[in-house]
Amino acid sequence: MLAQSQQADVKLYIDGRFVEAQDGEYFENRSPFTNEVINRIAKGGQVDIDRAAAAAKLAFKHGPWGKLKVSERMVYIERIADLIDKEVEEIAILEALDTGLPISQTRKMVSRAAENFRFYSRMVQTRMHGEAYMQDDEFLNYTVYKPLGAVGLITPWNAPFMLTTWKVAPALATGNTVILKPAELSPLSANKLAEVIHKAGLPNGVFNVVHGFGETAGAALVENTDVEAISFTGETVTGSTIIKNAADSLKKTSMELGGKSPLIVFDDADLDRALDAAVWGIFSFNGERCTANSRLFLHKNIKDDFISALKERVANIKVGNPMNPSTQLGPLIDQGHYQKVTGYIKMAKQAGCEIIQGTIPDELKAGNFVPPTLLLNATNDMKISQEEIFGPVMAVIEFETEAEVIEMANDVKYGLAGYVWTNDMKRGHRVAQAVDAGMLWINAQNVRDLRIPFGGSKASGIGREGGHYAILEFYTEPKVIHVALGEHLIPQFGKKK
Repeated sequence: MLAQSQQADVKLYIDGRFVEAQDGEYFENRSPFTNEVINRIAKGGQVDIDRAAAAAKLAFKHGPWGKLKVSERMVYIERIADLIDKEVEEIAILEALDTGLPISQTRKMVSRAAENFRFYSRMVQTRMHGEAYMQDDEFLNYTVYKPLGAVGLITPWNAPFMLTTWKVAPALATGNTVILKPAELSPLSANKLAEVIHKAGLPNGVFNVVHGFGETAGAALVENTDVEAISFTGETVTGSTIIKNAADSLKKTSMELGGKSPLIVFDDADLDRALDAAVWGIFSFNGERCTANSRLFLHKNIKDDFISALKERVANIKVGNPMNPSTQLGPLIDQGHYQKVTGYIKMAKQAGCEIIQGTIPDELKAGNFVPPTLLLNATNDMKISQEEIFGPVMAVIEFETEAEVIEMANDVKYGLAGYVWTNDMKRGHRVAQAVDAGMLWINAQNVRDLRIPFGGSKASGIGREGGHYAILEFYTEPKVIHVALGEHLIPQFGKKK
């Protein structure tokens, strides 16, 4: 297993080469588990983004990538998947080291990343087709889907390898070239992806990685006129800023943003399974997931018993070293985020919530550990129920009627996901359709199917990722071809009779 201490310094990957930033600067990458320095990361800026964008544009316009037959391009995409499979253990370790996510969870996510490439290989070959229409016997009109060109991908620090490949795979499979700006807090697996793609032999300039900070490298990527589109996953305020700045060059944008998702448990639900889902949905991935059920609505008839069971679960969640296979909850990404999350817990106490927490062993005090936390006696109008905390913290709110809980579930600026637990399937469908969110699960945890759209409403984003939605609605543009099948009438303006 890789050591938890020092890793090699990470460079940028531009035009098929690993290079230093133009100004030679680096920034420190710290371990969430110990807050010690893991390594240094090349600090890219505008000049580096411009170099990468120019390389990506050149590779698209004049390189072989855009001229390959689809079947030939898919050979590369499948090769990337195969190489990821060979590196699953190392990537999973890097991810746990870099993010604090438990190794048992990062292994599953890395395996899913390989499937992202295979899925989009299949999707492009089977679903990226157009439409054809006859207009009487005079015209044939048909559509084809063309890649955009150089696209910018800005990815988050939670589950970074899986979420990054979810963007990179459809972007490359559809024939685009890529400039990736990974989150500065979790750069290791993005560098490993660059090594994998380099080994896969993609032409120079097709895939580029520029590490750096959002306000410099990220902003430069959004403003660069060689970049045709920006796909961003992250915080809502940042997403809004990107949309504003992208408007100057009329870029396409896709935004997968924050969430404050409700989990609603009616009194006729299978309470044991609902309990499993509620605990997994907020305390897995260290609570740092956009679809986390951070608001738990409990019917008053089952509230006390359900809370009693929740307390027992919280007390038994294993908090520990992310490299330990038995660890269920690891440290948060960095000190700044730790301060934010613990600040919300203090706010909840001041607002009158009862705070129920697991324990943090003394030997873990150097890390950014927040214990699994329940905020009891919460109301939906509290800040802790309205704002995204993005940690292992769940507000528990009582309800009595279906209409009441729907109103509370929707009384928030976000609309990403929601969960409904009831054995009355008519009610399950009613509530799921009434909750303002892009994705709803009935009697299920957050299980994903790559074929369906992923995304939210309101402040949770614009556009959809996943399935054919990514390849037909974002990473390509439809082109219409009109073909005359005969000598149709053309008005003869200016012709002498």
